[in-house]
Amino acid sequence: MTAQITIGHDASGKPVQFDIEELLATRLLVQGNSGSGKSHLLRRLLEESARMVQQVVIDPEGDFVTLAEPFGHIVIDGAAYSPAEIEALARRIREHRASVVLALEGLEVEQQIRCAAQFLTAMFDAPREHWFPALVVVDEAQMFAPAVAGEIAEDTRRMTLSAMTNLMCRGRKRGLAGIVATQRLAKLAKNVAAEASNFLMGRTFLDIDMVRAADLLGMERRQAERIRELERGHFLALGPAITRLPVAVKIGPVQSGLKARAEGLMAMPQTAPADMEALLTRDLASEVAKAPPPGPPPAPRWEEVEADIAHAEERQVEAPRAAPDTSAVAQQIEAIIVAMAGEEGVSFQSASAQYQTFLSRCRRERIIGPMPDMGTFRRRFAMAGAGLDLVDEETRERIMKLAHAVEDDLLAPFLVLAKTASAGEADVDEDALARAYGTSSTGRIRRLLDHLERQGLIVVREDFGGGRSVLVPGLEASATPAE
Repeated sequence: MTAQITIGHDASGKPVQFDIEELLATRLLVQGNSGSGKSHLLRRLLEESARMVQQVVIDPEGDFVTLAEPFGHIVIDGAAYSPAEIEALARRIREHRASVVLALEGLEVEQQIRCAAQFLTAMFDAPREHWFPALVVVDEAQMFAPAVAGEIAEDTRRMTLSAMTNLMCRGRKRGLAGIVATQRLAKLAKNVAAEASNFLMGRTFLDIDMVRAADLLGMERRQAERIRELERGHFLALGPAITRLPVAVKIGPVQSGLKARAEGLMAMPQTAPADMEALLTRDLASEVAKAPPPGPPPAPRWEEVEADIAHAEERQVEAPRAAPDTSAVAQQIEAIIVAMAGEEGVSFQSASAQYQTFLSRCRRERIIGPMPDMGTFRRRFAMAGAGLDLVDEETRERIMKLAHAVEDDLLAPFLVLAKTASAGEADVDEDALARAYGTSSTGRIRRLLDHLERQGLIVVREDFGGGRSVLVPGLEASATPAE
């Protein structure tokens, strides 16, 4: 089997060959502005060498998942696995020599970077007996090896720089040949770019990128203007795996991927203005109604609460007093607490405001008898909000026994998790969890789960896509909140 592939043709029509065996030892850097044809070039290289060597693609935009059907690549959705599972997958990929595409488009940018860094590090740390040759393609490499600190956390930046540096600097001995593609050479860390010996430079317009590209190609700086004039799909190539002298190459066609869309202008729709307006405004109110509410309603002002209490006290003085029925009073109190727990916005009030509202309603109903103190009220309010009255007595006792050590302000969300886990439901209602905690912030929910886990009250399994599986020790089932 020959190790030569054809990536395209030069200006005279002569095929431009690529030596895959040499590439494994010398690595490749691809640069070009958006629309210059970088993804097309990478796809051509991957398709032509798919039957020769194992391939691993770090794909932040989902451009290369179409390699799966014609060439047998395994698509791994990074959002569907936890960090530990991603590392285990990387080790198995090296062991079994599987060609894969790590698709990261379902993740936020920082999550993409952390997922790719852990994946690459696990591949790099594979046992020596699994050091088989493999091409490792990293598209949009400026994200994973930034030249300067950006908006990502410092620990994330260090992690990804370490992974990319290991791939490009030390990966050869482990059989890993790095192929990095970037839109901007100036944004790519120099120690990563400097390790490549083969270059394919596409169209770029910024002076700093043209000068760096010309330096890498061994061209004089006055010749850098040539890079600006390159057409789409045309690259300047240089390197031991391609050619010893710079040559312009037009990349050949590919088999997979979406068909290129027609460029240029499109005819505007001929819809009449009235019909277009109808298309834009039809059922607009119903669509807005389906959207989630903007946030919790504001808590009542303290002056309103005081006035409500005062009027209730006046009505209570005018009402005739009767001998209290203890059981009836307890039922009335419980009914008020249950009604409050089911009302929209009450859970977003402070504990003191909730308790004052409770006392005010008790006076309004002319309830005479011992009232629960604030601590007792908060626990009963949390139980009502979590719907523990809907579970059997044995389960309720088990849940409350587990909740004995939970702080009062965390009791309501804990009971929501415990009830769902005990019922064996697949998903936890995030809205119910947020409502129980009195917040509309997903960040506060995340910190709540972290705190409960540190207390040993729950066990959280989180994957890169943001989904969490919550297990309550002492209860059999687990719950998965969907974010």
